[in-house]
Amino acid sequence: MISVASYNIRKSVGTDWRRDPARILDILNEVDADIVALQEVDRRFGSRSASLSPEMITERTDYSAISFGVRAQSLGWHGNTILYRRGIEVLYTRSLTLPALEPRGAVLADFRIGEEKLRVIGLHLGLVDLWRRRQAQSVLNQLDVLDEALPTVIMGDLNQWTTEGGCLSHFAASHRVIEPGPSFHSTKPVLNFDRIITTMDVEVTGSGVHMSDLARKGSDHLPVWARLKIDQQAAQVSRTA
Repeated sequence: MISVASYNIRKSVGTDWRRDPARILDILNEVDADIVALQEVDRRFGSRSASLSPEMITERTDYSAISFGVRAQSLGWHGNTILYRRGIEVLYTRSLTLPALEPRGAVLADFRIGEEKLRVIGLHLGLVDLWRRRQAQSVLNQLDVLDEALPTVIMGDLNQWTTEGGCLSHFAASHRVIEPGPSFHSTKPVLNFDRIITTMDVEVTGSGVHMSDLARKGSDHLPVWARLKIDQQAAQVSRTA
């Protein structure tokens, strides 16, 4: 069993308007996933320095961070990065550029977890429906041209107001779209902005929204999580198709 999570940390600024990276890391320890996709990990202006430092992540959690930042002080690519539990092997990483009116991107990492291989995409889609659709299709197109097909999880803040249609229809054509539950606004969650999407060779055995008292204060989003099981027979078919 593999556990994953996604969390828009809003640059570590909580609902009390305090920037508290230690609180974010405590929340991640509560969630206790094997792999975590983070959004809005870097500050937006100036040096765009990371609100979480790799050193602090290592000191306070069992995670290591993949640095996708192109600036010396940044950790993410357009704010996106991926954390993985120490002991998991990173096989490959890359950044994905997405079409947008405003800067948007996604990050990709292939992992070996015990006997399994898993591809993880972390992303944060735009605020405009037309561009969200284009961004979703761009992610799928960039996955299609990779040399090796792997069981894949796509997760992040989709900014999709509706529970179906829009960019979700692009993913749903060939993927499972999981709805862990309302994750925004963290003080009174009513919107399903944060989603987990998998290829058909990944079985989701459980999913949900992490609603601890600490999480309600850490960001305007709540973390979402899923437990996964790879269907080896289906994965083999996908690799040979």
